[in-house]
Amino acid sequence: MLSIAVVDDEQAFSDTLIRMIRQFAAKENVEVEITCFQDGLDIADEFRSRWDIIFLDIQMEHLDGLATARRIRACDTDVVLIFVTTMAQYAINGYEVDAFDYILKPLSYPQFAIRMAKAVREVEKKKAHSYVYLKKYSDVVKVSTDDILYIEVVGHTLRYVTAGETYEKRATIGDAEKELAGLPFARCSLSFLVNLKRIDRVSGDTVVIGPHSLPISRNRKKEFLQAFSDFLEAGF
Repeated sequence: MLSIAVVDDEQAFSDTLIRMIRQFAAKENVEVEITCFQDGLDIADEFRSRWDIIFLDIQMEHLDGLATARRIRACDTDVVLIFVTTMAQYAINGYEVDAFDYILKPLSYPQFAIRMAKAVREVEKKKAHSYVYLKKYSDVVKVSTDDILYIEVVGHTLRYVTAGETYEKRATIGDAEKELAGLPFARCSLSFLVNLKRIDRVSGDTVVIGPHSLPISRNRKKEFLQAFSDFLEAGF
């Protein structure tokens, strides 16, 4: 389910936007939950990270869209922000708050559907973010899968290599593949499982991730390169 907030002080526009959201959801078979606010203060006060997408009017009486977005970003760096405005130049400062996109009033459904589809894809990518629990000495540490550069088999142990730390886990690489299923990881050889997000370069039979150069085995090369190609085509 997508949780969506609409923040706009024009009731007629809010009603139109809600109708288009529901039209898009029905067409794309997406379940949505929509919450409406009439001013930035209403959503910014005691903000909680519960929405996937927020449509945010730039011009509002008590707390404008940019000020509202700054307060939201202080609590939630992941929510997809889409500004709503009558003039595109009003959205220029959106980069300050990492706005994903903007839509113009008056709203047409084709314009909305294109931006909504992009926003949904962005939410799906963000939700693919995950965590694993790994051991460092006597501690168990929560590690973001985005931070993992690659996983290496050493004997009966897996080494999870990040930019700053290396963690170990007693498991097989098949266990790791099952745990990370659905995330952008692929085997480049019998001993290495690579985070496709962290690849800097693929050169011949070598994949480069930061200072690390990992071998691509002959029997894994076709499958690995196809996985990397699919990953790139998906827009990551």
